[in-house]
Amino acid sequence: MNSNQNNNIARNSGIGFRILLITGLSILVGFGGMALFYFRQDDEVILSQGKRTMGLIALSASQGLQTAMLSGNAQIAHDYVNNIKQVPNILDFQILRMDGRPAFHDNQTIDAVNQHLGQGAYTRRQEKNSAKHIEIPTGLLADLLRSEREVFDFIVSLNEKPILTVYSPIFNQDGCHTCHGQSDKLRGMVKLTTSLETVKWDIQAARIRTLGMFGLGILVILGMVYLAIHRLVVTPLGRITRAMEQVAGGDILQQVPVLGSQEFVRMARSFNFMSAELEKSHKGLQTERDKLATIILSAREGIVVTDQSGQVVLVNPAAERLLGKTVQEISSQSFVNLLDDPSYMEGLLTSHDKAMPETVVYKNRVLHVYAATIRANDNRPVGSAALLRDITGEKRLEEKLRQLSYTDGLTGLLNRRRLDEVLTEEFDRAQRYHLELAVLLFDVDHFKKFNDRHGHDQGDRVLQAIGREMRNLFRALDFPCRFGGEEFCVIMPSTGQTGAQQVAERLRERVELTDVDGLKVTISVGVATLPLVEAANPEALLKAADEALYEAKRGGRNQVCCATPRLAQPGSPGENPA
Repeated sequence: MNSNQNNNIARNSGIGFRILLITGLSILVGFGGMALFYFRQDDEVILSQGKRTMGLIALSASQGLQTAMLSGNAQIAHDYVNNIKQVPNILDFQILRMDGRPAFHDNQTIDAVNQHLGQGAYTRRQEKNSAKHIEIPTGLLADLLRSEREVFDFIVSLNEKPILTVYSPIFNQDGCHTCHGQSDKLRGMVKLTTSLETVKWDIQAARIRTLGMFGLGILVILGMVYLAIHRLVVTPLGRITRAMEQVAGGDILQQVPVLGSQEFVRMARSFNFMSAELEKSHKGLQTERDKLATIILSAREGIVVTDQSGQVVLVNPAAERLLGKTVQEISSQSFVNLLDDPSYMEGLLTSHDKAMPETVVYKNRVLHVYAATIRANDNRPVGSAALLRDITGEKRLEEKLRQLSYTDGLTGLLNRRRLDEVLTEEFDRAQRYHLELAVLLFDVDHFKKFNDRHGHDQGDRVLQAIGREMRNLFRALDFPCRFGGEEFCVIMPSTGQTGAQQVAERLRERVELTDVDGLKVTISVGVATLPLVEAANPEALLKAADEALYEAKRGGRNQVCCATPRLAQPGSPGENPA
């Protein structure tokens, strides 16, 4: 039995124990109330029986005493009283007059009778026996006269032993009138005091028997309740609980037997229906999860997702490849350290313009990065996500296309389109910052005749050789271009006439020394520089270089000629004779 089953049994047993405890407490309260009621009833019954018994004893004593008196044996009354005192549990027995004085202890009654009957009827006692006066409880005489029967007085003595005193009236009957006259209704009373210790023990024994019966009844009821709870509640609830725990553990196909009371039958049916619906939902979610996992894992774009606390919870293989990090490395870092630039990522997350991705270069890759904080309908953030797309190849192709659009296909130099753009940019910069700018314009001497004699293919090889020399000679900040046909142009920023003339001369010499398939070629070069030539626009500067090239050709070709310091006007360069 595994720990989950042990826990399940413990929980169900706990429920049964609590139900049993509540039931037991309820039964205990009910039986306790009943026990108190029966205790009181038993106490009253036993006490009533004791009182009735004592009343009969007192009545018997009173009647016996009256019988003795009526028979003329008054002398034996004193012995009669002493004999009754010897009865077990009789604590005190006295014959009292109405004023509380004990009778038969003096000559008061004898004198009263002798006076009524005549002197000498009864002989007076010689000894003088003074008995202690007994205090009669308040209202006792009135109760005796009113009820004409015994009166009880129940007290607890100083030693905590309960005692019962019975006052039984002695009536002045017809037979008493001869001696005592008819003036008094009562001649006296019998006071009988007895201990209720035996009654007390009887009450305690009755209580013990009652408690035993109640205790046994409670145990029997609790046993039956326990069996009923275990059968009707704990066992069905245990089946449902075990099934729920197995569903929580992943086994959602669990079904509960439809057994037990009507409530558990409904519960089991509801659970089985819930389990079936959960299985349907699980299959649907699993299908959608598989689709989503397939999309995410096979995507070429990197995907990184966080939860509400910012902890990374999803990294697909593409993200590992693009970032050059493992899943563990990405997960251990915070989301803002995804590109090792927290401020940049925080800016992306807080940016309100999320329509266009950001382009960044990271580890020799050009990436499109889209990052955003995902929010619920109540604008509460539920996580963040980043989408990474590698556009390195696209950028390379874009650069290649750009270069093709700016490059001459034969020589690898910049083409005429790029030449016009660069010349305008550099001319404006030189004018704005008062910088020097040189333009070299040259062409191949007698190139038309060269083509006619050796063919156009050979002519193309000559142009390619000149292009190589230009790329090797000029600086990285210079712009060597093919102007058109056999004409070439070089834009040299921050270069004056002296420097430009020297470079042009070196180019001329290197071309002259170049052997192209055993053939020799020469070039004529025209140089125009700012601010020596006061050109109003780029076209004017280019026109000045063209005129200098024309002068070089008229001077015999294979030479360098510089434009004269004058205001150059716009024209159409490139019309000089070859």
